Amino acid sequence: MRASARVQANVRRTLVGAGAAAAAAALLLTGCSSDPAESSKQGGRSGGGDRTTLTVGVFGAFGLQEAGLYDEYTAQNPGIRIEQTSIERNENYYPQLLTHLGTGSGLADIQAVEVNNIAEITATQADKLVDLAKAPGVDKAAYLPWKWAQGTASAAKGGATVGLGTDTGPQGICYRKDLFEAAGLPTDREAVGALWAGDWNKYLETGRAYKAKAGAGKAFVDSASGVMAAVTGSSAQRFYDEQGKVVYKTNPAVRGAFDLAASFATEGLSAKHQQFTPAWDQGFANGTFATVSCPAWMLGYIQDKAGPAGKDKWDVARAPKPGNWGGSFLVVPKAGKHAEEAAKLAAWLTAPAQQAKLFEKRGSFPSASAAYRLPAVSGAKHDYFGGAPIGEIFARAAEGVPVTVLGPKDLVIAQNLADIGMLQVDQKGRTPQEGWDAAVKAIDNALDR
Repeated sequence: MRASARVQANVRRTLVGAGAAAAAAALLLTGCSSDPAESSKQGGRSGGGDRTTLTVGVFGAFGLQEAGLYDEYTAQNPGIRIEQTSIERNENYYPQLLTHLGTGSGLADIQAVEVNNIAEITATQADKLVDLAKAPGVDKAAYLPWKWAQGTASAAKGGATVGLGTDTGPQGICYRKDLFEAAGLPTDREAVGALWAGDWNKYLETGRAYKAKAGAGKAFVDSASGVMAAVTGSSAQRFYDEQGKVVYKTNPAVRGAFDLAASFATEGLSAKHQQFTPAWDQGFANGTFATVSCPAWMLGYIQDKAGPAGKDKWDVARAPKPGNWGGSFLVVPKAGKHAEEAAKLAAWLTAPAQQAKLFEKRGSFPSASAAYRLPAVSGAKHDYFGGAPIGEIFARAAEGVPVTVLGPKDLVIAQNLADIGMLQVDQKGRTPQEGWDAAVKAIDNALDR
């Protein structure tokens, strides 16, 4: 993924939107680069008879169309026709969405929003969006509390739930059984998860035990920045406080995550990769690292990059603490031509039954916890990962994720901590303090502080 930090973030976000089953093709994402306005202009009564055309604007291979959900909805609702427009990269899609929301024109009836952008949407655009908590069929109790909270504006902004979650990225730890066995560590996924249960420091301790017996060139983790992202993803407060103040510099959870991740680099436990680069991809195939922080959508990516030879070598265990990496939402602009019908469609697309189908067909893990009881999720196993009960593993992780305070510039802060700060420690041999100082300077410049 990484010609630049911007490219890395884009591929990461797009992979999340596509889902694990699409991850093998995620670097060759399909979709046209046209403006969602082009499809919106076709709204109204069209497509034959009195059918109403609802337009949906997404980024990347989002998965709803690919999973056949549009066809199913129109079969059940013959008066509706659905047209989707996809812009390949969220970094191109999202600025256009903000522009169209600002002008109140050129909008699709339903728009997708990536998790790293949802805080800005709820903070600055909520008044322009439909309160989907009032849409027919929407039941707040069916959704993960933290995911529902992410799509809900603050009380000061009206408290409307303007985004319904399509998917999440609950995290596990994917690991190589053969490398664990060679290092004298257990290989059973329950025993592996018990090594570090409840404490990220135990993950570091396991890495030290691995290094003591593993051969040369067999790092414990893929990258220090991947560890840092996983640790911060399991924290209730990260970069902002509840009042919207930037607090990453004084939040011990963030500095603690940075220093812990830096230990993997300074103690020789990291393979020193940048994620989503060719070298990182090759590392999966060559077994140059034993573990990687692994949200549900990454399983398909690992399967693709490790190839047939990796089957039954890779497995997945629970992470030290539940965390989330990724996910998206659907919003309905009030300025759309068919806001009422669009709200009904958005509610149906994100209902538990449809989320279970999206997981079954595309690997996108549901944000509706009610879907976890459905057989498509509860009974899901992954043959490539030794028959791992992925429905059970990731449901347990998703249900344990804390309600995290999100801020409008979370992505800017996270990128600079990883790409400016941790990268210098992991690849350039700088001290953790030097890496932290460089990241803080870059973040302050980016935020114009």
